[in-house]
Parts: sequence; structure tokens; C-alpha cells
Amino acid sequence: MTESVNKLLPLTEEWQTGMAIVAHPDDLEYGASSAIARWTGQGKNFTYCLLTSGEAGIDGMNPDDARKVRQDEQRASAAAVGVDTVEFLDFPDGVIEYGLPLRRAVARAIRRRRPHIVVTNNLRDTFDAEQLGLDEPPLNHADHIAAGRAILDGVRDAANRWVFTELLEEGLQPWGGVRQVWVANSPLSGHGVDVTDSLPQGVASLRAHEAYIKGLGRENFDPEEYLEFLARRSGTHLGCKFAVCFEVFRFGTGD
Repeated sequence: MTESVNKLLPLTEEWQTGMAIVAHPDDLEYGASSAIARWTGQGKNFTYCLLTSGEAGIDGMNPDDARKVRQDEQRASAAAVGVDTVEFLDFPDGVIEYGLPLRRAVARAIRRRRPHIVVTNNLRDTFDAEQLGLDEPPLNHADHIAAGRAILDGVRDAANRWVFTELLEEGLQPWGGVRQVWVANSPLSGHGVDVTDSLPQGVASLRAHEAYIKGLGRENFDPEEYLEFLARRSGTHLGCKFAVCFEVFRFGTGD
């Protein structure tokens, strides 16, 4: 981000059904869930789709045990922002590969839920150093990059009846209704959403990942302080107190 004020444009809110697709439990909780709380508060329908269960994310916990813990934490986290439906696709944590199986799974999930808006995480090689208050941009996780590419392609695949025709045999008709994909915390963000009123729910959603945060050695980590820090920086670019920034990809004839 540059230092210019009001750099971000507001996201459209003329839609009803949204779906978040990300690689791991906790991926949404570093900003995007605060925005999702705003939208569910407006009466919009939102569902979560997790490509993995984050089973490789806690060094001191066996993956079989971590899988259940992290699934439970993600469900509690989603409930904190008004999301009742959370599904896990069981791709292996830490070694997600871009390819046809992943694209097919994303297309299947989109055809099943039929969203107008898809939300995901940063898919660029790095994060925004200025937004994070760092001197150098940190590298992104390989799972996020592979997942993001597959999600963009899976949106197109979901709309094409002649791609993954086996989905037709499952009774899943094409869905070309995804208007936009919104990528949270991208270094190329040009849009934002005001989360001044919904940030407390976003904080609660991050707090729900207690075992994971502890497993990272972050016993002194304060979710409220951290999310306010991120949201305040984006807010200065949207012209409000707290905001979350997004990169927008447009599809079809939508906005």
C-alpha cells in the first residue's frame, strides 16, 4: 500500500450469498471474518469451505488429534461471525498441490453452494509489508498460493458444463453466478470494507483458535490488539476507523 489516504474503494454489497474457500482453519480470522460478520449481520447467507483441516499446523500435537481440534475451533470461530455451515475437503495440510483434483473439488463446492461472491486469502507470493508494519514483505505460504490459483480456476470450471462432466452425473448443474472473488489482505488490494462495528466479532472468531495459537508459541498474542492494528491501517485508506482490504477479481457480467 502507498501512504495515500482513501486509496481503497468500497466493495459492492448488492448480493445475497457468499462463500469463503481457504486452505486452513484460521486463514479467515486475520481480517476476513470481521467482514463476514458485517455481511451476515446484513442478513446475507455465508458458508465456509476449508480445503484442509490444518492437521499439520501444531508441532506438538499428532495430526490425527490436531485435525479434530482444529475442525472444532473452526466451527466455533465461524459461529462467532454468524456462519453455521463449515465443510472440510480433507486435502493434506502443508502440501496442497495445484491441479485438476483441487480444481474439481472447488468447482464441486461452488456448484453445491451457488454463491454470488467468493472470499479467499492472499494468493500472491508475498504479503504487504506496509500493512503489517514490517520493513520487508514476508513470503506467503505455499498452500495459500496453490489454493488461490485453484479457486480462481474453479470458479470458471463451475460455470462450464463441459469441464468436469462427472459433476453433472452427481446432479450438480453448472453455476456461473459468481460475480467476483475477493482476496483478503492481498498486497494488490484496491477495495475495502468498513468493519468498525463488526471487528469485535472478528476478534472473537480469532480467539476461538486457542489451541492453534498456543501451539505456535503465541501465549502473549492479543487477537484484539493485532486485528485492530491491521484494520486501522486499512481504515485509513478507506476513510473509516477499521477496515479490511481486498483484491477483486471479476467474472462474467457481474459488477
